[in-house]
Amino acid sequence: MLEAVIIDDEIKALQSLTWELTNFSDQIKVTASFTDPSEALVYLEKNTPDCLFLDIEMPTMDGFQFIQKLKNKDFPVVITTAYNQYAIKALKNEAIDYLLKPIDTDDLNDTIEKIKKYNSKNYTAERLEKILLNFNSNAVQKKITFNTDGKLVFLESDEILYAESDGNYSTIYLVDRQKIVLTKKLKEVNDLLPKDSFFRIHNSYIINLNKIKEFLKTDGYVVLQSNDKIPVSRQKKSDFLDLL
Repeated sequence: MLEAVIIDDEIKALQSLTWELTNFSDQIKVTASFTDPSEALVYLEKNTPDCLFLDIEMPTMDGFQFIQKLKNKDFPVVITTAYNQYAIKALKNEAIDYLLKPIDTDDLNDTIEKIKKYNSKNYTAERLEKILLNFNSNAVQKKITFNTDGKLVFLESDEILYAESDGNYSTIYLVDRQKIVLTKKLKEVNDLLPKDSFFRIHNSYIINLNKIKEFLKTDGYVVLQSNDKIPVSRQKKSDFLDLL
């Protein structure tokens, strides 16, 4: 059975949708409802429903602002609104569907089917991801796992040349000249890389120690086997020389 959360500042609209969903008691149940979106945000930090029904027109925080503030987005969102012009914007703001008030029973039924298909697809993907991660963690020779662009990438240390910071993003440069962009800071990437093979040589760079071809002391940078030149920061120079 699907577990739903409803957010609507109008108590009558909230009660009406709850009543509608109750008619689908064999498929869905309302586990929590809120007229205050701030209270809902706190609840959703600790709880993950199967779906969220969210009103757009709310005085303290509209539905789109609410979606932006959501930290946990591991569930589909259905927008509820009395204004049809919000439909396209709703779908662009990570909503799986929208329902026009007063909500039609047939439309609600169609939406529930979409939620079920969405959750089934994502459950399968999540389960497969756990299997792959578990397999890699138990392997004799573990690979480095990166989660990016909706997929898991498993790499050997020897496939990586260096990593470069770009604010809240990082780019992994591979031996075959491919690049992998991650939505992680370089510090987080550094935590994923084995310490015996990689070294953060600069605030903006991590290098594969096995790929160093030259170290130019005077100029203060290393040359990798790919001929990429990576600067060595003054703060890291002493530790780097100790490694060499």
